[in-house]
Amino acid sequence: MRAVWTGTLSFGLVNIPVKLFSASEERGGLTFELLHQKDLSPVRSIRVCAEEDHEVPFGEVVRGYQYRRGKYVVLEEEDFRRVRAVQTRSLSVVGFCDAEEIGPAYYEKPYFLEPERGAERLYALLREALRRSGKAALATFVLRGKEHLAAVMPEGRALMAYQLRFHSELRGTDDLRFPPERAADGEEMEATLQFIGILSDPFRPQDYRDRYTEELRGVLMDKVRGQVPAVQAEELEMTRMKDVLLRLRQSLEQVARRSPKSHARRKGSAARRMQSTIPHEEGARKPKLKRKEQEEHSE
Repeated sequence: MRAVWTGTLSFGLVNIPVKLFSASEERGGLTFELLHQKDLSPVRSIRVCAEEDHEVPFGEVVRGYQYRRGKYVVLEEEDFRRVRAVQTRSLSVVGFCDAEEIGPAYYEKPYFLEPERGAERLYALLREALRRSGKAALATFVLRGKEHLAAVMPEGRALMAYQLRFHSELRGTDDLRFPPERAADGEEMEATLQFIGILSDPFRPQDYRDRYTEELRGVLMDKVRGQVPAVQAEELEMTRMKDVLLRLRQSLEQVARRSPKSHARRKGSAARRMQSTIPHEEGARKPKLKRKEQEEHSE
């Protein structure tokens, strides 16, 4: 694993040399190329001077900022190094807070922090202090030319640095419409809470995968073999409020059928018990339970 940043984790006047490693990676999805439709040749992008209308070699390209329409100022590498030179090599703790106070919308990207040789005891000191206090350390650092905010927290034997979004990067909800609180209640609420309970399990991230990419890869392979895949678009209509109980009952029937073997008995039994508590659509006949289901229901 290659470090993306090397510097110092500092709190107060205590400095801990560390390396920063990305704790996530881009999914191995499908890569598409732009092609010329006529002969399917790859299309390449080139740098063209807007004034002279010809290609510009990379060595003649500089970075500039437009401070007024048509007016630019050029920044050299030395100019970037002048800006808070110390901060670019430091993950500086500026305060502490309870981790629960950081809303989910602020989390952006996770990193591992590894101590340099000789800094293990200092590293462990901060890690255990954060663990015992239950606090997260809020720190700032510069990566790829931008300053970031991070929450440093213990995770097992490691310290994690979670890159956070600044408050100014989050949008407000003033322009959006939401229903008022307590806008839903009654039998529908009770049935929905039961449905949530039936499908609740400990979070196992390994159980989830990118099924869209898998199916798209299958479509591509069909086309490579000269087959034309059938596409069946499913139109989803809004459920009417009066149909919620019926739809939940139908959903539970699917849960009972699709539950894995290891969960089938518990999920299926619980789903059937919940089905018996959800009122049927008016005029519909209540289905008879088999003997085994009757025994489960009477438990």
